Amino acid sequence: MVGLGPKPPLPRKGTGTLDNLPKDLKKEIEHLERLFTVDGAKLKEITDHFVNELEKGLSVQGGSIPMNPTWVMSFPDGNETGTYLALDMGGTNLRVCQVTLTETKSEFDIIQSKYRMPEELKTGDAEELWEYIADCLMQFIETHHGDPTKLDKLPLGFTFSYPATQNYIDEGILQRWTKGFDIAGVEGHNVVPMFEAALQRRGVPIKLTALINDTTGTLIASAYTDPKMRIGCIFGTGCNAAYMENCGSIPKLAHMNLPPDMPMAINCEWGAFDNEHKVLPRTPYDVIIDKDSPRPGQQSFEKMVAGLYLGEIFRLVLVDLHDNQEIKIFAGQDIAKLRKAYSLDSSFLSAIEEDPFENLSETADLFQSKLGLKPTAPELELIRRTAELIGTRAARLSACGVAAISKKKGYKECHVGADGSVFNKYPNFKARGAQALREILDWPEKADPKEDDPIEILAAEDGSGVGAALIAALTMQRIKQGNMHGILHPENFKTTEPLPA
Repeated sequence: MVGLGPKPPLPRKGTGTLDNLPKDLKKEIEHLERLFTVDGAKLKEITDHFVNELEKGLSVQGGSIPMNPTWVMSFPDGNETGTYLALDMGGTNLRVCQVTLTETKSEFDIIQSKYRMPEELKTGDAEELWEYIADCLMQFIETHHGDPTKLDKLPLGFTFSYPATQNYIDEGILQRWTKGFDIAGVEGHNVVPMFEAALQRRGVPIKLTALINDTTGTLIASAYTDPKMRIGCIFGTGCNAAYMENCGSIPKLAHMNLPPDMPMAINCEWGAFDNEHKVLPRTPYDVIIDKDSPRPGQQSFEKMVAGLYLGEIFRLVLVDLHDNQEIKIFAGQDIAKLRKAYSLDSSFLSAIEEDPFENLSETADLFQSKLGLKPTAPELELIRRTAELIGTRAARLSACGVAAISKKKGYKECHVGADGSVFNKYPNFKARGAQALREILDWPEKADPKEDDPIEILAAEDGSGVGAALIAALTMQRIKQGNMHGILHPENFKTTEPLPA
């Protein structure tokens, strides 16, 4: 079946329904629906192009999607044990975890602390960034282990959630900053020596064992508790996916003569899909976001589906409607707060979509408290529909990546582990994505609505904490077995023992 895209929500009863809108506002809503609705045929076209781009990324020539080999070369079997540290450097927070893989199969205990990532560090000096991270690690160790001078070096899995080339599992050459970071002198360089130099200066007793991407961690952590897991995804501040590929299907690694059937986790970095603007249905608002971003022309897919951008797309639409003299939304009101770039995030849209009241009173309160604006009843309906359109488009486009990996690998049935604030918190994101998968992959209608989909996207295990610890454990296991393919940088062949459980 070829779907016709998401259906408009049923109008709510009472005043201010879509049917009762003034003609000019109704006309604008219809225009926005044409801009943001992606039908089933278009989803299929995007998915087919996505499959080709995944293949291109694995080739010697390469493509926009980096398809980075990670040197994570097996799924966990659930019998891994030991205690490991994990560091997660995300777009918003820095998180330090201590993960104990227990004797009970596929079970773990975790202690963790979060530290806010100061905004000024994102565009500041590289040394200041690494010093801040070292300070957070030292604080965690002092809290949970006492005097750091009396400790042997602790093994650490470092979740570095940015596109990086890895020739070894303890190396990461940053390809480009994402998620709002733009620090000079790091792109094109291995981040590990910078990180370790800061640890050494601060006297932090840590030895990095594995550098991982949060998406690879999500794949491995989810597979630890669910044997049907085949793909890991992040739908949060950014977006990405990882899956296991056979080394024989990675032409750019052919020179290494790896066994063709040896598995290799691939960190797709699919936020860069369609940087050439061949297939994604971009609106004028998407063009503005790209033009005004720190990296114009990059991360095209991410800029349409990731949490960092959804609120900004919404804000640009409202500013445009206010400035259009025929519309005059928020007429006579000061929209100075609304004009501030990135002042609204995806949680703002979530709150609008979750408003349960027919008169959208919670949305009205939100606009008053956050923006100092008093929308009319018809304007509230336009606001609600705009949020729905942007959120629905993001979910449906996200499904194209999942469908593309599934088609490439021939997966007819599997689980997909998804993490990130948009997947976990945005209303209806999962249901909208599932409907899009159904349209792309031509699944028959379910006899029972409660029946599971053949390919189901589920909430993931903690990839950046548990996944990092598991990958550290798997790495040390391989070192002990003498399987050194792509393991450690030649300077780091000394094995680091895990903490006693």
